[in-house]
Amino acid sequence: MGLQQTMRALSDPIRREILYLLKDGRMSAGDIVSHFDVTGASISRHLSVLKDADLIRDTREGKFIFYELNASVLEEIMLWITQLKGENE
Repeated sequence: MGLQQTMRALSDPIRREILYLLKDGRMSAGDIVSHFDVTGASISRHLSVLKDADLIRDTREGKFIFYELNASVLEEIMLWITQLKGENE
């Protein structure tokens, strides 16, 4: 996972909203789609970008796919920003 790929994934407001939705726990793809006025295919693409950036993980259960945050990547980003600002831990 590269920082450039992560920042690209975070640059889109829909992807940021998906991450916000997942902060409370895992959700199915269908549940995520229901929060947006775009096609399922569009959300699927956004989920793919987030997954490629390692910001989310997916788990298949039967015919459903559930998504959840990968908090470790978000923590790495926060640490990098903190270091960039010159703040001590």
